[in-house]
Amino acid sequence: MKIVVTGGAGFIGSHLVDKLIKKGHKVVVADNLSTGKKENLNKKAKLYKVDICSPKIAEIFKIERPEIVYHYAAQIDVRKSTENPIEDAKINILGSLNLIQNLTSNIKHQTSRPKFIFASSVGVYGEPKTLPVKENHPLNPVAPYPVTKLAVEKYLNYFQNQGLNFVSLRYSNIYGPRQSSGGEGGVVAIFIANLLKGKRPVIYGSGQQTRDFLYVDDAVEAAILALKAPAGSIYNVGTNKEITVKTLLKLISGVLNKKVKPIFQPLRQGEIIKSRADYSKIKKELNWKPKYSLERGLKETVAWFETY
Repeated sequence: MKIVVTGGAGFIGSHLVDKLIKKGHKVVVADNLSTGKKENLNKKAKLYKVDICSPKIAEIFKIERPEIVYHYAAQIDVRKSTENPIEDAKINILGSLNLIQNLTSNIKHQTSRPKFIFASSVGVYGEPKTLPVKENHPLNPVAPYPVTKLAVEKYLNYFQNQGLNFVSLRYSNIYGPRQSSGGEGGVVAIFIANLLKGKRPVIYGSGQQTRDFLYVDDAVEAAILALKAPAGSIYNVGTNKEITVKTLLKLISGVLNKKVKPIFQPLRQGEIIKSRADYSKIKKELNWKPKYSLERGLKETVAWFETY
């Protein structure tokens, strides 16, 4: 199949591109390389260096005529989203709409309905009323970033009536090789990078807040299986296990055999306290379940950071 992956030079997107190419698909990457890196890009993928908000997307879709679009490009930093919600919305909502509209405009020229597979977030639930969260949990995001994810899901519902087939994957906290340890990076990558540099990691709040950590290979496997998901499907993709941020740091310290006292700073705006995702729906419908334990995933991630 002809597949476009936005953010295909980024952390999750590049792993997805590798897997799709391995399965024999023709993959086109749309990435402005603002956070994505050329060294992440599979040599067999065709790269368009382009912003998802650009009018050039229309031209690319006309040339390539993708059957599938995986949308993994986004402004992912929750802190940045609270500081500049307008910019966050421009990228995550208007950029997504640009892709969706251009994909649907080509429907009449195609023999089969195109599919839009969207990387959403369990953040759309906000602070959970019950754990683990299921897909029917009330939607009440508490920061602009997950608000944009929910907005795109609602737009996808609308465009489904225009002939678009979509699947939304509500991911928990993904970690693994190639993740940035910069400002927009995940806590696993940041902790590992700090410990390798001999720096004291920062924990925001008490460190008792919990997260559901999903290894990148498991996240990609869910994305591949989403190709055969029914139209309009929404799935949680997590491990249904939660761990405190404090305990996470202890586990990473153990893998690296480094003991460091963290620096505690005030909890950041828009951060939820508890998170654990029920994945029973995607297990039942697509036979997906996480294969990596946190311990195994951390060892793989640390090994990558040590050689990177």
